[in-house]
Amino acid sequence: MDPLDFLDDEQLLRFFHCNKTEMSCMEKPQTFLNKLRDHNLVPEDDYKKVIRMKSKDNIKTGLYGILDWLESERPQHIRLFWTCVFTESIINQYPVLRLLRNSLFDGSFQFSGELPERVERIETKEEKRKQPAENEDEEGKRGKTGGKKRQKTKHIDNEDEQPSTSSQMTPGQKKKLQKPTYGSPLKKGQMGDIWNWPIYKTQLPVTCGKQEGTLNRDRLAKGMKCIVVDNKWFTPIEFEKFSGKTSFKNWKLSIRCRDTTLGKLIKDGHLKTPGYKRASTKKSLFPSDQSQDTEDEDEEVTQDEEDQKSTSDEGSLTDFTEDESEEEEESPQQSPGGSHDSNNKKVFRVTCGALTGTLHKSRFATGTRGKSIRTEKCWMTPVEFVQEGCSDPDASWKKDIEWEGNPLGALFETKAMEIHSVLCKCRFCKPDQESLENQKNDDECFICRSHDEEDLVVCDHCPRSFHPKCHLPHVTDSMLRDNRQWMCTFCVLRTTQQWLRTAQVTCETVLSRPISQHLMECQYLLLSLYNADEDQIFATDPRHHVRDYATSVKTPIWLEKISEKLQKKCYQTVGEFESDVQLIFSNCAAFNRDNEEFRIVGVTLKEFFDREFKNVFRIQEETDQ
Repeated sequence: MDPLDFLDDEQLLRFFHCNKTEMSCMEKPQTFLNKLRDHNLVPEDDYKKVIRMKSKDNIKTGLYGILDWLESERPQHIRLFWTCVFTESIINQYPVLRLLRNSLFDGSFQFSGELPERVERIETKEEKRKQPAENEDEEGKRGKTGGKKRQKTKHIDNEDEQPSTSSQMTPGQKKKLQKPTYGSPLKKGQMGDIWNWPIYKTQLPVTCGKQEGTLNRDRLAKGMKCIVVDNKWFTPIEFEKFSGKTSFKNWKLSIRCRDTTLGKLIKDGHLKTPGYKRASTKKSLFPSDQSQDTEDEDEEVTQDEEDQKSTSDEGSLTDFTEDESEEEEESPQQSPGGSHDSNNKKVFRVTCGALTGTLHKSRFATGTRGKSIRTEKCWMTPVEFVQEGCSDPDASWKKDIEWEGNPLGALFETKAMEIHSVLCKCRFCKPDQESLENQKNDDECFICRSHDEEDLVVCDHCPRSFHPKCHLPHVTDSMLRDNRQWMCTFCVLRTTQQWLRTAQVTCETVLSRPISQHLMECQYLLLSLYNADEDQIFATDPRHHVRDYATSVKTPIWLEKISEKLQKKCYQTVGEFESDVQLIFSNCAAFNRDNEEFRIVGVTLKEFFDREFKNVFRIQEETDQ
């Protein structure tokens, strides 16, 4: 879609009106005028006159006259004007046009102050009486040189003396065009915030960190990809990731319009979004018979309640500068043993005997309330975790669960975690049946690690949760209406391998097999790669966020593209799928020859894929002959 489609003709004309002077100052405007001439947007006589000029000042004056004529005589063609001058061949030659295009497309242009309405000077009766005599003198003087030359424009900067090239009318026949006024875009009594301006009724300029984009209001209200950057559309979550602010995990606070969060604009009614549910109200894709209840309408979170929750924490985030917030994001990776870092951490790796898991601060209540420790198989309370991992019946969860070699109780001594009061009535301390069911599964998508855009569907056999389109195969509406229990691809493969005993085969044999016979294994491998790529480095098209990538890598590939090809059944053999995955790693190695850090990330992920590929297909180890 052309970005000009977001603006109406009046807005484009207003922008033209305020930038005529800048355009008239272009150096060597011949190419610019040629372009206008090709589209019949300049009078032929004026074009030839300006082309013959030698003085820079005269050229500027003549060019301004042409632009002024275009505004007054051809306002209906102003969209055509911007379309033809915003071509690459023109903006590459004239930097001022490139700057105007960027400011127009990203919505960052503003009008300095309020423009007064244009006022025509009213002649007095005495001046009108004098005018006929003056006109007679002028006609007498012109009679010596010939009146036919009057058809040409004598002074191109004079509006009243510029005839149209398509028709030549006498002053009495000339039809007066109604021109738009160029006053303030705000109505009387209207606030000066840009989201109230008529020019921004369809879009708003937004930022996230240092990244800029344009938000389409209608797309946001429909839940579609609504933020455009360099002709590529993003959802708010994708734009947050694209901006490097993934750790915020709340786009309503991290994305802003002129230092005002989108959450506040939504709360105040300036923006509309579809009603989402909180992660705590997610339901199982195929709930079990014992827990199948009708959905309580009171539990559904309305958009206003969600917005109030988002903006309630706004003060704690906006108190930091951008640099401070980025430093806060990186702090968990620095000196993990320090007390200061433990206060900032939200997830702790814990062990009890041979059992390992991750303790999530947001889920913790007490030792017996709040399933806060996640293992590979399920979520547990601290007491359940210590009973599973320790054979001692007298074991204490505070002492026998360890974090980085220290007993878990040390986290409470340093105030990194707090035990809820016995009077607490939160959803962990006083859970209802639905909250108990929700605690059995993850609060975020296992693949993209977010939960904002849509409801999560959960596996009935493991703690994983997924967005319907993050899982492979995608979860469809027809599957949602099924009453049977559902297993994710991870559980299906694990269960299948338990009862299916196949002989070991060679790698060449596996690569030559039809992918239709091993679609589940390939889906599992791709989902595993998504999850192992914690920073989502290989998930999206690198050409959009890595400088010079398109010129250095001839055949770019990424996980989302492989997933799409897998869904559309573009692969014929397992080897074709495996070749595309390996191309990701070879591209990474070639592009990052001088960047050891990112090259190692690719090598690590490649080793993970190769290991899983051999395990899934039971490929026999090569032996030396």
